[in-house]
Amino acid sequence: MKKLVLLGFIAILCSCGQSQQEVSETATIISNVNIVDVANGTILENQQIVIDSMIIQAIGNALPDANRYKNQIDANNGYLIPGLAEMHAHIPQPNTPKERSEEVLFLYLSNGITTIRGMLGHEEHIELRENVATGKTLGPRIFTASPSLNGNSVTTKEEAISKVTAYEKAGFDFLKIHPGIQREVFDQVVATANEVGIPFAGHVPVAVGIRHALKSEYASIDHIDGFLEGLVPEDKNVDPTANGFFGYAFTPLADTTNINELVSLSKKHKVWIVPTQSLFERWFAPVTADKLLQQPEMKYMPKATLENWKAVKERYMAEEDFSETQWQRFDSIRKQLLAALNKNGHGILLGSDAPQLFNVPGFSIHHEIDGMLGAGMTPTEILKSGTLNPATFFNMEDTFGQVKEGLVADLVLLEANPLEDIKALKKIQAVILKGQLITKTEIDERLNKIAENASK
Repeated sequence: MKKLVLLGFIAILCSCGQSQQEVSETATIISNVNIVDVANGTILENQQIVIDSMIIQAIGNALPDANRYKNQIDANNGYLIPGLAEMHAHIPQPNTPKERSEEVLFLYLSNGITTIRGMLGHEEHIELRENVATGKTLGPRIFTASPSLNGNSVTTKEEAISKVTAYEKAGFDFLKIHPGIQREVFDQVVATANEVGIPFAGHVPVAVGIRHALKSEYASIDHIDGFLEGLVPEDKNVDPTANGFFGYAFTPLADTTNINELVSLSKKHKVWIVPTQSLFERWFAPVTADKLLQQPEMKYMPKATLENWKAVKERYMAEEDFSETQWQRFDSIRKQLLAALNKNGHGILLGSDAPQLFNVPGFSIHHEIDGMLGAGMTPTEILKSGTLNPATFFNMEDTFGQVKEGLVADLVLLEANPLEDIKALKKIQAVILKGQLITKTEIDERLNKIAENASK
């Protein structure tokens, strides 16, 4: 009996020794941190988290051997969230200088965005996606659309079959639908996409209409496109091509009692929605270009881009016969749609359409969040739309989207609790990308350099 006890004691000692030896030289432990559970909107207080080989290895409030880790970070009672996803981003096109492309990717990172879904693709984006994945290029995880499928690029069923097949074979993550496609051609795009196994997302062509689009099971409909047009009663006999800027011209005719029908269709057919509400509160809105140009983040954009944004905004406002009274109604309907789609639809994805007019990459996500708040979404719902929901959308819940053991360490350390005030997302202490720390000092230094380059 004594011999058995002695052997047991020796085994315990050996196991303790092995535990100590298992503390990796490359591991990092973050202590004194509050973890935001985005799934249920709660806080795990005073936690420790171990990261190694890009992965979250352990989480607990008193991890063993905590003082033996070579790399230690004191979070100083900060709040840790999963990295955010910008689900309607634009990746610089091939004619963009390499330095500027890398700057744009960093602008996303500087705001805690560790995943982007590029919405207008090019073959070179596939290579960029791989370079980011392997660490050759610093940037957020990339999902990339195909080149645009629109009324000019795909005009026949034969073209639809050819291009959809080619884009899937090339390795694009999904197809980008733009306006102008005729219905029979659109149906062929859908049939071929389903056959070869590639999802499609984006705009709703006028000839297709929102109800047929939803029944066709888009992966996501962006901008809440087509929904306002779908609120116009059939007996109004409108010319669908006279809808104006995302249905603005039909605002006086919209019947909001039809919202529930469209929301139910979106849920039935599992269509995600990317609102890009900021687009309609900045580009097409009663705020002047000059006022928008005074915002601090504009210093990160080249002067030529800013001049173009101003010209385009002023032209659109004139061409659409803009009325602030009508815009107020337009905006109200959009927010009603967003609120209903959030409450009873399939799900909302965070996306601002950057860098579209006056939406500076990374920074524009905060304007989008303001729009979501204005539609009645809670901080928890907004956080989920930019973390867990994108992971679910991509069927990658086992890879990212939460602060959870076994997931990739794409994380953002904040000074304050975003569940209490979502503006805490602007108060970044550090971004952790695949386990690698990017400090606030490093972020600021890089942003200063980007601003300097943009001013030239």
